[in-house]
Amino acid sequence: MQQRVRSPAVAGMFYPADPPTLKAMLDGMLSAATANHADCPKALVVPHAGYIYSGRTAAAAYARLDRQRIRRVVLLGPVHRVPVRGLALPEADCFATPLGTVPLDRAGMQAIEHLPQVSRNDLAHQQEHSLEVQLPFLQRSLDAFTLLPLAVGDASEEEVAEVLAAVWDGEETLILISSDLSHFHPYAEAQHIDGITADAILHMRTPIHHEQACGATPVNGLLHLASQRGMRCLQLDLRNSGDTAGDHDRVVGYGAFAFYEGSRMQPEASADAKGPVLLSIARNSIAAELGEREPEKPPDEAWLSYKGASFVTLHKHGSLRGCIGSLQAHRPLGEDVAANALSAAFHDPRFPPLARDELGETDIEVSVLSTPEPVFPPDEAALMAQLRPGVDGVILEYGAHRSTFLPQVWEQLPSPELFLAHLKQKGGLPVDFWHPDMRVSRYTVQSYAEQTGK
Repeated sequence: MQQRVRSPAVAGMFYPADPPTLKAMLDGMLSAATANHADCPKALVVPHAGYIYSGRTAAAAYARLDRQRIRRVVLLGPVHRVPVRGLALPEADCFATPLGTVPLDRAGMQAIEHLPQVSRNDLAHQQEHSLEVQLPFLQRSLDAFTLLPLAVGDASEEEVAEVLAAVWDGEETLILISSDLSHFHPYAEAQHIDGITADAILHMRTPIHHEQACGATPVNGLLHLASQRGMRCLQLDLRNSGDTAGDHDRVVGYGAFAFYEGSRMQPEASADAKGPVLLSIARNSIAAELGEREPEKPPDEAWLSYKGASFVTLHKHGSLRGCIGSLQAHRPLGEDVAANALSAAFHDPRFPPLARDELGETDIEVSVLSTPEPVFPPDEAALMAQLRPGVDGVILEYGAHRSTFLPQVWEQLPSPELFLAHLKQKGGLPVDFWHPDMRVSRYTVQSYAEQTGK
């Protein structure tokens, strides 16, 4: 019997149609990504835009796959062209790309066809790019594997989770969810929205809405089941088209996330273990810049390679001597701490650059930030009622005005009234200013401080 082949629909548009060119592009992106095959994930969320836009983000996820372990991929992506009720299977026997054909898991497809939310709909698959763009990455990241593709339309997270549970199986099966994040916002607004979405994915909070992720339906299904199974999630990459090949006016967001079952993931370092490492990175960075020692390579700790946002604060004899940081995670945490330490020591405009003879009298504090969460108070009184003194860091934004205080500032400004008044002044606003267009976000920190100053 002749095989029914689903031919590539977006080769030459979303990715190169020429096989050698496609291989070279994929292999370059995969080799540049941080690989950790010993920590092979059970599930991934990856973007599906053109490779020049989202390929590096997708590669951050695919680089973690163990090519010899994975033998079956269950791939879910949202429909963009054909309306579907539930989840649609194709009529094909294999999917083709410029790199060859991928056989479909016919037994797995038959095993879920009885579910009322699953149907056969070949039309939904013919032009759908959300599934297709994942295949070349899989072909270069894995050895032989079968594919169970599902085009996801109108379905509840429980319906998606039921399908995933039915095909979950063991470590030979990878669950792969294809989804971009926010669409067509200005760069800074997209960063804000995508940060909220990433935090929801990391903490498995549903529902994520389609304004946040075009693949919200399959993402919510995975989060529903992952939460039930007690899985852990890691953010591998978060950026948008303005960071890659697009302008900053109307960007699309991309995130890569890995999900691990409890026994499969190596335990993350404890807070007690992280503190000395981060403080050492900060101090070594400053000392090397001052010529006190040779630059040191950061420790080979996996958690340092994950993107994180940090602030580095310097105190001399108990007084502030510099404080610079990042509000959004945009680079590996170890790099972020090293860079912010240098900025706090030498580029805080409120202070002269730190001198060599000051370093021994300076205490360093590193604060690692959670993803900022927006709050929508109707007025200032409501905002003050929502704030948690000693817990919340706060970001105020209005037009070109922007300011933040870390939670540690509550020690000097213990009341919400004082805290907000000084925060407005820091951002160049009057202390009694309030406008409904003002944006407010809050975050928490894990803080690590040394006590070396005299």
